Amino acid sequence: MARKVNLNADMGEGFGAYDIGNDTTLLDIITSANVACGFHAGDPNVMDRVCKQAKAKGVSIGAHPGFNDLWGFGRRMISMPAGDVERMVIYQIGALQGIAVANGMAVTHVKIHGALNNMAALDLDLAMAIAHGIKAIDPNLIFLVPTGSELITAAQKTGLPYASEVFADRTYTDEGDLTPRSRPNSMVHDPNEAVARVLHMIEHQEVVSTSGKHVQAQVHSVCVHGDGPTAVQVSTAVRRGLEAAGVSVVPLPELTLS
Repeated sequence: MARKVNLNADMGEGFGAYDIGNDTTLLDIITSANVACGFHAGDPNVMDRVCKQAKAKGVSIGAHPGFNDLWGFGRRMISMPAGDVERMVIYQIGALQGIAVANGMAVTHVKIHGALNNMAALDLDLAMAIAHGIKAIDPNLIFLVPTGSELITAAQKTGLPYASEVFADRTYTDEGDLTPRSRPNSMVHDPNEAVARVLHMIEHQEVVSTSGKHVQAQVHSVCVHGDGPTAVQVSTAVRRGLEAAGVSVVPLPELTLS
């Protein structure tokens, strides 16, 4: 199974005195970090800390924009005009770019957070608004998007380079979408199960739903979450499992993308 794949995680999702997730440990495991930009989580100090740590570890950084929803952690659906969404994305990418430049780094990708990501995965108009916002900032930014989603269509229509993402610690529906977090079987907590799922997804370029349906998928990047009770164990097992299978785990800019 010799090939390259990216391993990413959402980072900087604390605020002020509050931390969520285990950023420091995960930065020894992953190769690309999606940094919250202040709307659903994060602030200038948190972004600065993550950038400094990522630079020291050789981890590439990307913006992780979401709805302006601190109370709901960006996981509540909000109806907004397309133009507002586009500008909201531009604003958040720009915030991280400023912090990155101050640390001698560059933002290399964008991954949308939470409810905005889930909504845009199914709504092409919303996906296009996000893609236009990214392209307005930098047409070379890699758009990290869920496999099989309308966000891939938007990337293709706007000419953005994109990386198709699957999740090590989330399950899938028969339609190839992430199982809603409200369902008890939405998360994968067993490290061995996570490794087996990831290796299958890479080898067969497909996801398998909770009912056993096989759904075709492009796999450029694998996401692991850092805010669960087994996050570090699962992430560590996935990294080791990939390397044991002969898969090179690299930052997003080192992949050959569409």
